[in-house]
Amino acid sequence: MGFTTIEFECDSAVAVLTLNRPDRLNSFNSTMHAEVREAFVEVESNADIRCLLMTGRGRGFCAGQDLGDRKVNADGSPPDLEASIRDNYNPLIKRITELPKPVVCAVNGIAAGAGANIALAADIVIAARSAVFIQAFCKIGLIPDSGGTWQLVNLLGRARAMGLAMTGDRLDAEQAQQWGLIWKCVDDDALEAESLTMARHFAGQPTVGLGLTKQAINAAVVNDLENQLDLEARLQGIAGRSEDYKEGVDAFLGKRQPRFKGR
Repeated sequence: MGFTTIEFECDSAVAVLTLNRPDRLNSFNSTMHAEVREAFVEVESNADIRCLLMTGRGRGFCAGQDLGDRKVNADGSPPDLEASIRDNYNPLIKRITELPKPVVCAVNGIAAGAGANIALAADIVIAARSAVFIQAFCKIGLIPDSGGTWQLVNLLGRARAMGLAMTGDRLDAEQAQQWGLIWKCVDDDALEAESLTMARHFAGQPTVGLGLTKQAINAAVVNDLENQLDLEARLQGIAGRSEDYKEGVDAFLGKRQPRFKGR
């Protein structure tokens, strides 16, 4: 794959997708959107890939949209931001959250605007101590998109969501961990090893069960208890028919380590 705005490689069942426009803080342009979509097709279709690790090159994870890349209409009218969101960012958030494999995000610096919300869409977010999350939309007269309003309210509650969205204040990684916005904050020089270790761990786990766990937890935000219980029963039935469940039980009864194959 001849990518120019991302790096994509596989390492021991882990796919590593690195946003690679460091001179623009890895902000998204049309080419990056297209290349990320292509990488996700490979992750989705390749059964040998059992975990995705996302990160950024340079001093930031992602600054969101490259404002200089949006088309200016000849008549001077404003760009169609709704189309941009519907065509690019919304499908990306859905791909991350609906991928039936774990997604780990290593936030190596600034995560601003859509970049912050793309990171927060991952299943496990590990951030460098120097990383910051910024809902920068209010600074240019916009609202948080890419799932930002949904993520902030459900992860932090209305008061903190409103504060971050309406002030655009920087939220450092340590505070983000304390608030429950991310899984873990680590020293900068430990981020790469910590996130890769986590991704490799997931790559050796029962992939079907982890994917179904994602589905259940994401649904719990909108389901009432009765519907959630019904969903758990249905998904458990699927998990119980997987090869990994059989292997897990056999290993437990045989008092040995399981050898999961992700099927």
